[in-house]
Amino acid sequence: MVSNAAVEKPVSAEDLAKRLHEAADAGLAVFPVGGGRAAEMGDPPARDGIELRTTALDRVLEHSQADMVVSVEAGITIEALQAELGKSGQFLPLDPFNSPGHTIGGLLAAGWTGPLRLRYGSPRDFLIGIRVALPDGRLATAGGRVVKNVSGYDLMKLHYGALGTLGIIVAASFKVFPKPLQDVTVESTHESMVDAWVAAERAFAMPMAPAAVELFSNGRVLARFLGSPDATRRMVADLGWKAVDAGAWDLHSQAAPARWARIAMPRHQLRSIVDNLGADEHWWASPGTGIANWDVAGGADDVRAVRTAAGAAGGSVVLLAGPSEFRHDAGAWGTPPATLHLMRRLRSAFDPNHVINPGRFVV
Repeated sequence: MVSNAAVEKPVSAEDLAKRLHEAADAGLAVFPVGGGRAAEMGDPPARDGIELRTTALDRVLEHSQADMVVSVEAGITIEALQAELGKSGQFLPLDPFNSPGHTIGGLLAAGWTGPLRLRYGSPRDFLIGIRVALPDGRLATAGGRVVKNVSGYDLMKLHYGALGTLGIIVAASFKVFPKPLQDVTVESTHESMVDAWVAAERAFAMPMAPAAVELFSNGRVLARFLGSPDATRRMVADLGWKAVDAGAWDLHSQAAPARWARIAMPRHQLRSIVDNLGADEHWWASPGTGIANWDVAGGADDVRAVRTAAGAAGGSVVLLAGPSEFRHDAGAWGTPPATLHLMRRLRSAFDPNHVINPGRFVV
């Protein structure tokens, strides 16, 4: 979010598109804000402007329990959506960090995921439709409200993780999932990080794969098994770890370091990077997906050093939070991708004057 920015709260998708168009015509920058949980992601804004907050767009537009599909406005919080789906014994596997308070639109724009990515993938894998407001005042739709939708280009995937630079998300549709019959969490603690990594690999090797495995820099390993009562009980018994309350995941989801970086690597390379962060550094990782979250204790030079090592191994380091000066010095995104020229052409097609979130994204 931008300090001292004028704040507007549109009450409908059409109202948001109208205000976006008016701002664009006036030469103003526009910063879309949902729950504000990823407000410090990206580089500092290039110029001042207005905030368009989506929190009034908070309706469930359609929920088909039989078809296992839900359509919602972008300003609805994950918690409110889960409560609605829970009435039908369904849920969405969304468990981002810096929770609670994420909105659906903000989560899609930021591209954040959590531990359940191990089993279910990222939100883009069960996103089936999207609606966005464009700077010219139009509302554009991609995908649909049915799971089997293969016509045309898959434009909705472009908006996932684009930080709103191709349009402000106003609504989305998802494939939903049945709540598991059993949800069991177990943990194992180790003085040696070598033993902790071995324990995590042992969890992955179980006959029924865990839904989530998190490894912490203090040697703690947390695993979650979802499935039938008999199968989950067998896995827990065979693994032999201590059972803990499922609330451990809610507590974990609140993690949000003041200087926070996401390290993404090929899975087999992740350990070599986090092991070299230093004994005093705090981090947590999803070894099964090759992602680690780093509580950066040092400065920009430390981020650049880790980014260089990660890049050499085929990975990346992206800043998710931090003071403006820190993000400016370290660079939020690192080395631009080889596809930068294509990204620039896409941005120019959707937002030619760089009205939305100028300066924050890679392009």
